[in-house]
Amino acid sequence: MEFSELILTRQSCRSYDAEREVEDEKIEKILEAARLSPSACNGQPYHLTVCKGDAAKKVASACMGGARNGFLKNAPIMIVISEEPYVERAEAGSKIMKLNYREMDIGLLSAQITLMAASLSLGSCMIGWFSEEKVQEVSGTDKKVHLIISLGYPSEDDKIRTKVRKQKEELVSFVE
Repeated sequence: MEFSELILTRQSCRSYDAEREVEDEKIEKILEAARLSPSACNGQPYHLTVCKGDAAKKVASACMGGARNGFLKNAPIMIVISEEPYVERAEAGSKIMKLNYREMDIGLLSAQITLMAASLSLGSCMIGWFSEEKVQEVSGTDKKVHLIISLGYPSEDDKIRTKVRKQKEELVSFVE
């Protein structure tokens, strides 16, 4: 799939096919795309925990509250992205510049994961609503959890939606 088509069709999956498992080869391609993601000083200050089976269901449950994220009940894969220490140079730069390079790095990592998933005909959704304590327990970490990404095959109900975005003129300025 051409990149321009990929960015037009990739969307947050809101309905997973409960009957289809994600092949290990596809998970490996996604993890390799994550590994190759750019990061400040090549520090990669994060850890990915791939949850499958019962672990995925437990993480999904920790992301559901009220009427939120019910679609996750059928997500076969949940990737938990937790914090790791900065490398020394990135930590110093982050303090000096008063910027959170870790969050920038996780944003880049997440884009690579979701775009690679889409290129492999998988759906994904970035999840920011979760019980950190429950997710930490399931994923076996005491580190801060920044984000969770669900993965799986979209169900027939998950149709391509028209993207509603701001106009370019609202988002972009040119300065010479």
